[in-house]
Amino acid sequence: MLKQRAKTGGVTAPAITPTSTTAPGARGWRDYTLLLALACCWSSTYPLTKIGLGSIPPITFISARSLVAAAFLLVVLRIRGIRIPTDIKAWKLFAFQQTINSTIPFLVITWAQLYVPASNTVVLASTTPIFAFLITWAITRHEPASPLKFVGAILGLAGTVAIIGLDALSGFGKEIVAEIAILLATISFACATIFGLRLSDYDPMVVAAGSLLFGGTVLLPVALIVDHPWTLHPTPQALVATVVMGIFSSAFGLMLFYMCLTRLGTLTTNAQGYLRIPIGVALSVILLGESVPSNLTLGLLLVMAGVAAMTVPTEAVKRWLGRLRG
Repeated sequence: MLKQRAKTGGVTAPAITPTSTTAPGARGWRDYTLLLALACCWSSTYPLTKIGLGSIPPITFISARSLVAAAFLLVVLRIRGIRIPTDIKAWKLFAFQQTINSTIPFLVITWAQLYVPASNTVVLASTTPIFAFLITWAITRHEPASPLKFVGAILGLAGTVAIIGLDALSGFGKEIVAEIAILLATISFACATIFGLRLSDYDPMVVAAGSLLFGGTVLLPVALIVDHPWTLHPTPQALVATVVMGIFSSAFGLMLFYMCLTRLGTLTTNAQGYLRIPIGVALSVILLGESVPSNLTLGLLLVMAGVAAMTVPTEAVKRWLGRLRG
């Protein structure tokens, strides 16, 4: 298995190239545990955002959670003895990745949610794995885009619709501009998972810290001008949600995201988007007292089937089919 040295700004550490880590034989249960952990981190975004936005405006909330996450990671990096790179090349990569993976799509979706119901937003945002598959299959071809993975993406989307409720589909088309904006944001997410492979030379914690620091710093002046945060009176719950989301969802989540990209590839990493739906629903029921969806069982079955199809290596499926025929 080919390896290279990772750039960590003064300290080097081994990193595995995407071509070697995405090989089916290199995957183990620890890699899929990371995928589940990523889904858990990012699924907490839904209830925590709802709590935070109750008394903190969106731009200030996004900037604050990003800076909290960056500060946390910088402290951990200092303890580990790893420095953030200072070269322009690294920061260009961090800036571009954060822009397409967070800053622009989050702002676009936040604006669109003023016009599009939350259920429709969840369904539209769940198309990211499909777009990632199409871009990989038609343009980049950086990893195998098998029909099984595409079927998995469709099954996962169907499971999402079942969990959210079929009534959500009836609302499509009423706010076509906002809905198109959400789809463009999901395409941006899909591109970010592919572009993120270019950052595999760096320690995942370094990439996460640099990206979050850039994103939070860029939005800070906008928050100061638009929201006047010194005039706000956030509730204790909102402040706790901001800190927890910064450390758990943003810091650990983004770090796990880059670890999964290098270990599992873009298509499999995108499968966590479907795992986040049932986990997010469960957290909303527990933390916010929301009702349990009526089609939860059907949705879970479809989601799990979709995730399995997207994560099981094609060679393993072929071996299994061969044994059945034998």
